Amino acid sequence: IQERLGIPTSAGAYDFNLGCSGFVYGLSTAKGLIESGQATNVLLLTSETYTKHLDADDISVRAVFGAGAAATLISGREADIEGAEESIGPFVFGTDGRGASRLILREGSLREKVEHPETPGAKLHMNGPDIFAFTLKQVPASVEALLAKSGKSMDDIDLFVFHQANKFMLEHLRKKLKIPAEKFVYALEDCGNTVSATIPIALRGAVNEGQLFGGESVMLVGFGVGYS
Repeated sequence: IQERLGIPTSAGAYDFNLGCSGFVYGLSTAKGLIESGQATNVLLLTSETYTKHLDADDISVRAVFGAGAAATLISGREADIEGAEESIGPFVFGTDGRGASRLILREGSLREKVEHPETPGAKLHMNGPDIFAFTLKQVPASVEALLAKSGKSMDDIDLFVFHQANKFMLEHLRKKLKIPAEKFVYALEDCGNTVSATIPIALRGAVNEGQLFGGESVMLVGFGVGYS
C-alpha cells in the first residue's frame, strides 16, 4: 500500500492484529506516536476478510460477518488554547485471554487462501452465548470506566459508536446503558460485522446520515475477539 500510494520510503509501516477492538487500539497507538514526536500523520488501515473462513453450515457466523475495510488519517496539530481538551482520548483497555478460544480463527485471516481450507483450524469458530455474556458484563463496565477517566457523564456524550457486532447485541447494550436511540449508531444492514472496520464504517455512515457534523463528543467502544 505504501508503494501504491507513493508514500515516501522514510515512512514507517507495520501490521498488528486485534480484530474487533483493533480500531480503538489503532487510534491509541496513533495518538501516542504523534504526541511523542515520532510521527506527524498516521494512516490507520483496518481491513478484514473473515468471509473467506466462514463455515457454510454454521449459521451463528454465516449470518453475521462481512468483509470490509476503512482508512483513517490521524494528524497532529498544535493546541489552539493551552490546556484545551484533547481531540482523541482518553482510553481504557482490557484483556481476558481466558476467552481467546471462544472467538478464533486458528490459522489466521490472510489475503491468500489457507492451504487446506477444509481443515477445522481454517474456519472461524464462535461461541455465541459466551461472547454475549462477556459483552453484557464488560462493555458497560468499560463505558463507566471511560466516563470516570474523562470526567464526563452519559449526557455529555453526543454520539455512541460501538463495534457493530450484531443488532441483537447492540440493542441489549444500548438499553442496559440507557442510551437514547438517536444517540446510538447502527451500521450493519449493508455490510454486516466487518470486525476491526466496523467503527470507522459506522462513523462514515453517521456523517452520511446527518448524525455527525464535527466537534461532537463521540464515545467509541471496541470489544470481542481476544477477549479484548
